[in-house]
Amino acid sequence: MNSKINPGILYGVAAYAMWGLLPIFLKLLKPLPAPDILAHRILWSLVLLVVLAIVFRHGAAVRRIVTTPRLMLALAATATLIAINWLCYIIAVNSGHIAQASLGYFINPLVNVLLGTLILRERLGRIEGVAVALAACGVAFLAYEQGGVPIIPLTLAFSFGAYGLIRKVTPVDALDGLLIETAILTPPSILWLALAGTSLAAGPPFALLPIAGVITAIPLMLFAAAAKRVRYSDLGLLQYLAPTLQLILAVAVFGEVLAPAQWAAFVLIWVSLAIYLAGATLAARRATAIA
Repeated sequence: MNSKINPGILYGVAAYAMWGLLPIFLKLLKPLPAPDILAHRILWSLVLLVVLAIVFRHGAAVRRIVTTPRLMLALAATATLIAINWLCYIIAVNSGHIAQASLGYFINPLVNVLLGTLILRERLGRIEGVAVALAACGVAFLAYEQGGVPIIPLTLAFSFGAYGLIRKVTPVDALDGLLIETAILTPPSILWLALAGTSLAAGPPFALLPIAGVITAIPLMLFAAAAKRVRYSDLGLLQYLAPTLQLILAVAVFGEVLAPAQWAAFVLIWVSLAIYLAGATLAARRATAIA
């Protein structure tokens, strides 16, 4: 029996744990406007990634990407998607909507299943279909109760789902791809900071901004590495850790109060995830039995 753990699983667990605890750090930056935090996350991430690319001698690989229009187009798309995701998440955390952000990431595994089925032609079984439909009912119920589309959860779920999908089918290394993405986002970030008049004054929260590069780049690199090594629809199974940690932080640490409709939506989505997990487990057992 081969008991060796797939490295992709370990990369995924590490990435989602870091994302789950991210609100703690972002709360420390709250005095800064969300676009400023985003711009600094991008700039400090680029600094770290350039250093890593030099240390690990990725210069030739980066040049190959830059001179390949197809790859640059794909990374321009992923850069846009991840910028949208980051900005939405920062706004959610610092406006007291961490629970809504966690809802988005509870939905995301099922979005991964949906995208994997529609675009990558990964087979969607009957049980998985029921799970996706039930999650859609949870989102629809929340939209009905709120009198509008739950923008934060859906934006986070679909932007990150699309990001992971494109990165999975784009033949670039995790480090190289993220380096190019942050480089693409750097000019508008510098322009924003210049127009906003933001300075690197001493003292908090500015003293914490260099850390933003580490907590931004490392989990994304881990996620991209995981996406290359496990089935995309199965990648969603690892993601429950992040929203679980986020929800615990929202309620137990930051004192957010959820309305009954929000709890109902969470319950529907948790049930859908349980159904999906049961289906995946059953399929794995059948495959093992056949083997």
